[in-house]
Amino acid sequence: MIKVYGIKNCDTIKKALKWLDERGVDYVYHDYRKDGIDKDMVSGFVAELGLDKVLNTRGTTWRKLPDDVKDSLDEAGAIKLLSENEAMIKRPIFDLGERFFIGFSKKDQEELSALL
Repeated sequence: MIKVYGIKNCDTIKKALKWLDERGVDYVYHDYRKDGIDKDMVSGFVAELGLDKVLNTRGTTWRKLPDDVKDSLDEAGAIKLLSENEAMIKRPIFDLGERFFIGFSKKDQEELSALL
């Protein structure tokens, strides 16, 4: 069984969960806001996927940060920021057991399909 991480009201999460349901894939959903998130979880995501893939720089939360904060952000600071601002984590993240997978574009869906 896989685990899907995200935020319940996110449209991409809704599409991903529907997609999994349509394919009969067993999963557990982890809502960051309801179920929580911490530095260890974010560190695991970043260690495997890379900060550039995990940090959502296109969202409102990131854009509202002062430029000096953005410019001086190192990996440790980014992990702390992400663990305190779950909306800044790209979604969805799939825990496939042996690895994490992030994203839900058409290309991502094809790749994820092959992994399930």
